[in-house]
Amino acid sequence: MNKIFLIGNLTKDPELSETQSGIAVCRFSLAVRRARANAEGNHETDFFSCTAWRGLAETIDRYVHKGDKLGVVGEVQFREYTDNQGAKKTSTNVIVQEIDFCGGKRTQESDSDGSRENTRTEKKTRQKPVLQDIDDDSDIPF
Repeated sequence: MNKIFLIGNLTKDPELSETQSGIAVCRFSLAVRRARANAEGNHETDFFSCTAWRGLAETIDRYVHKGDKLGVVGEVQFREYTDNQGAKKTSTNVIVQEIDFCGGKRTQESDSDGSRENTRTEKKTRQKPVLQDIDDDSDIPF
């Protein structure tokens, strides 16, 4: 079984793009603090490259920003390749399957600080549905 669970902070805003066939893909980096301190008493940080696909990619792009705490469940993918100089290299990537928003609710002020492009901000704004109370208890059997 190939499964990884991470909780960390985004190092920068996620980058959303599309494949040639129109599938959404979102890439981001997650900084995860190690639980145990090193010999000097400091906690080191590991950085994980993460990739999400389709609807999950769009959700991450819409709601997650640099510095946000995010829980990630996924699988680790190792790739070997040869660079331009002919040297063999390896890369490690987490393919995201699930996320959990670990931080507090953002305030409207922090969302409108201008750090995201206006087109992205416009894309995020949606009207909430208006719910109406129904006062009809006649069909309830108890």
